Amino acid sequence: MSHPHPQLAAPAPLAAGALRVVALGGIGEIGRNMTVFEYDGRLLVVDCGVLFPEDDQPGIDLILPDFSAIRDRLDAVEAVVLTHAHEDHIGAVPYLLRERGDIPVYGSRLTLALLEAKLGEHRQHPPLHVVAEGETRALGPFTVELFAVNHSVPDALAVAIKTPAGVVLHTGDFKMDQTPIDGRLTDLGGFARLGREGVDLLLSDSTNAEVPGFVESEREIGPVLRRVLAGAEKRVIVACFASHVHRVQQVLDAADASGRHVAFVGRSMVRNMNISKELGYLRVPAGLLVDMKDVESLPENKVCLVSTGSQGEPMSALSRMANRDHQIRIEQGDTVVLASSLIPGNENAVFRVINGLSRWGAKVVHKSTALVHVSGHAPAGELLYVLNAVRPSNLMPIHGEWRHLRAHAALAELSGLPPERVVIAEDGIVVDLVDGLAAVVGAVECGYVYVDGLAVGDVTEVSLKDRRILGDEGMVTITVVVDASSGKIVGGPEIIARGVSDEPGAFDECRRLAAKAVEDALAEGVTDRQGLQQRVRRVVGRWISDTYRRRPMITPVVLEV
Repeated sequence: MSHPHPQLAAPAPLAAGALRVVALGGIGEIGRNMTVFEYDGRLLVVDCGVLFPEDDQPGIDLILPDFSAIRDRLDAVEAVVLTHAHEDHIGAVPYLLRERGDIPVYGSRLTLALLEAKLGEHRQHPPLHVVAEGETRALGPFTVELFAVNHSVPDALAVAIKTPAGVVLHTGDFKMDQTPIDGRLTDLGGFARLGREGVDLLLSDSTNAEVPGFVESEREIGPVLRRVLAGAEKRVIVACFASHVHRVQQVLDAADASGRHVAFVGRSMVRNMNISKELGYLRVPAGLLVDMKDVESLPENKVCLVSTGSQGEPMSALSRMANRDHQIRIEQGDTVVLASSLIPGNENAVFRVINGLSRWGAKVVHKSTALVHVSGHAPAGELLYVLNAVRPSNLMPIHGEWRHLRAHAALAELSGLPPERVVIAEDGIVVDLVDGLAAVVGAVECGYVYVDGLAVGDVTEVSLKDRRILGDEGMVTITVVVDASSGKIVGGPEIIARGVSDEPGAFDECRRLAAKAVEDALAEGVTDRQGLQQRVRRVVGRWISDTYRRRPMITPVVLEV
């Protein structure tokens, strides 16, 4: 994917006194959030996250934003400002720092603490600057003001970016829980004050724009968890995101109330909860936590495990439990709580885990059967509150798939914003704010950058297509040895097939047809290796298609002696 918008040319140089906005990820998708702002030749980056692969991207670990558009301008980057600590907002920071290691990074205390643990694994030490709501920072020509927002991870921030070209409010991910666990409300009053001063462009979370009404409070989950833990016969295993400190807090409170000890399972869960405990975001009653090695010595009805793997990730602790490939073996009478939502694309993986757990006798409690999850994103009613409070001159919906962006645009029109003032963009689309009007002015290169093990960017769409063919259709290799001078086959054809048919003699007819194709080609004077291989590929491909209705990867090898 080198240029997803062939109908749009590269943008002209930014006009003097104008502000440019380009998302390098996070629009038209859930994940990979990264937005670049440009003013007077300088750049400001808000968020730098990853996207997790889907089933049709085999072997891929992570998907990064495409830094191509700014790679030759990294010296112009004033800073990276992070809205919160979720992987889809901070996970790609180490990869950006590989390009320039001294970019200043700004974020809240918990956000930077979780990022610092990640940077340590990459042996990176950029300048980190802790900021908090209510603060204002001058970053080159950008003045940044920070606002508290409520989300499914503590310490989330919205960012107002002020330049002579205008004021932009980037909400980050948010909701408006009126009784949050930490008492930290989304600063709707601050948004309204900023709106009275004048907001030229609002970039707002669109994830739940299709969902009517208002989000339920995180506190509603607490009584449900208490009932589940109190009524469970044996062990309780709660799976949630390793960054959802408030959800884990409620599990700890419920475990304490039911007389259970708690152990954390999964490297990221252990790391993040230790950091949250040290910083005071997680309150742990004395004697509640135990080490995993001590769990076996406790009565089963006194154990609660808090685990990663709520999205069915293949190597996560919960998936390995479901496959009986973990030190914790699921037994009849255990209770498993999936305390998270399903990220689009993960449904099949999660259902496989649920079925695996159920197979061993576990009772599985999830969002569809009990109130064990509430969203971290504002639904339509709350998005309208923000639109009415801020009264922006222009809206650019972000953080959502196309259906979410369109739904958010419809809400903006309901609030009185003219349709021509709503800019629906996607990754790579360049939007300029000139004289108070936001408009699309072009597009930049903005493809997927795949991380496969230690390789970054080496895997292309062609490589992925080959992997999909290998996984879905199998492969066939045909080797023929020919004497070019005599025009005779002196060896083979030998056929090795994988994923097509294991029956003895299954390819005898194919072998005969391949030999005839080579002999006919040699008789016609075709002696070059590429021409012979093409004949073999065509004949073998047709035979396999007619015989098995399959289209495997076919690799003909012609050797000359």
